[in-house]
Amino acid sequence: MFSRGCSRISRIGLNRFRWRYPCLPASNSAVAVYHQLLCNSNPTITPSLSKYAWGSIGNTSCSFSHDARHHIHCNATPTVEDQSDPFSLVADELSLLADRLRSMVVAEVPKLASAAEYFFKMGVEGKRFRPTVLLLMATALNMPVSMSSADRLSPARVVDNLETQLRRRQQCIAEITEMIHVASLLHDDVLDDADTRRGVSSLNSLMGNKLAVLAGDFLLSRACVALASLQNTEVVSLLAKVVEHLVTGETMQMTTTSEQRLNMQYYMEKTYYKTASLISNSCKAIALLAGHTAEAATLAYEYGKNLGLAYQLIDDVLDFTGTSASLGKGSLSDIRHGIITAPLLFAIEEFPQLGEVVQQGLENPADIDLALDYLGKSQGIQKAKELAIKHANLAAEAIDSLPESDDEDVRRSRRALIDLTHRVINRTK
Repeated sequence: MFSRGCSRISRIGLNRFRWRYPCLPASNSAVAVYHQLLCNSNPTITPSLSKYAWGSIGNTSCSFSHDARHHIHCNATPTVEDQSDPFSLVADELSLLADRLRSMVVAEVPKLASAAEYFFKMGVEGKRFRPTVLLLMATALNMPVSMSSADRLSPARVVDNLETQLRRRQQCIAEITEMIHVASLLHDDVLDDADTRRGVSSLNSLMGNKLAVLAGDFLLSRACVALASLQNTEVVSLLAKVVEHLVTGETMQMTTTSEQRLNMQYYMEKTYYKTASLISNSCKAIALLAGHTAEAATLAYEYGKNLGLAYQLIDDVLDFTGTSASLGKGSLSDIRHGIITAPLLFAIEEFPQLGEVVQQGLENPADIDLALDYLGKSQGIQKAKELAIKHANLAAEAIDSLPESDDEDVRRSRRALIDLTHRVINRTK
């Protein structure tokens, strides 16, 4: 479907970062217009998709310049330096993090311990996407450590000690984030009555809903204990708010009115709460622990927010285009549960009669088939992916806007963070 190679060209700084994005085929005039607008290096008319690009959601305004725009540029080739695997850069730390997580979820009651550690076991733990982002962000924001706390140690040893302490605290943020994330998965699977997760049986299908809920609660309590150990009230407040956002987003999904169900703005707000809030506020916490300015912390937040939104938009696309084997869960799971996502919302803009079908509840297979038929005739899938690309570009702009650094580790981590935006757009599972 996506046949041509593209790359984002940054017009910020030294134009350092390039990589491939798949362009959407301009098979008809509607897609051609969207493609032309997205590829325009100096657009004078904002694409209609821009009304869905969330620059202010979460009460944090974007501080980088929108005059220096990222855009999609076709038929460019990525540079060699941008092709390194982001996950390999933090592989050793991810291994340590996995061991720590398994030790942190040990409970006195064996059954609870077995349930709590289910998604932390080898082979089931996933790729640790969020910890990878946070560990890379910690390096990307690396800066000289203040010598104000120097004591009888030599200056070099003081610096090493402070840097080690800071890194351990930032690793703790990654561990907390992963525990909150897994807890939310356990609770979501109960609410959705899901049978599988990550290609294996869901915990609730194996041990029952009650134990799955308690295991999620246990993980949240362990995350709270770890969070308190950081003794940073601003960071504690940030991540406590994330838990509130997860509950808010899930409640929004469960209690939508007919009007809200077809409202793209409502959908994007819910998506921020359910998906993007955790990674965005965790990225901000990484910056705050390092003592960065409010501007740098906001840029870290913007990266996480837009990466999270792009990730979920692609997830919505894959629910229609992927297979159960590749996704590790049933395809078409959202629409079968009556959840209306971006591709369908864009399709409804083209075919208002689809909205009438959706409003009937999608409770029988015939209505689902009819909705899928309308989706297939629309540009819903393409427009959802284009919106994901817009957010991926905004995430990359945030990294490009960080203060310049000559440190190669910093530069490499920033390239890796930008590469992750590419991987999010092109993922197939």
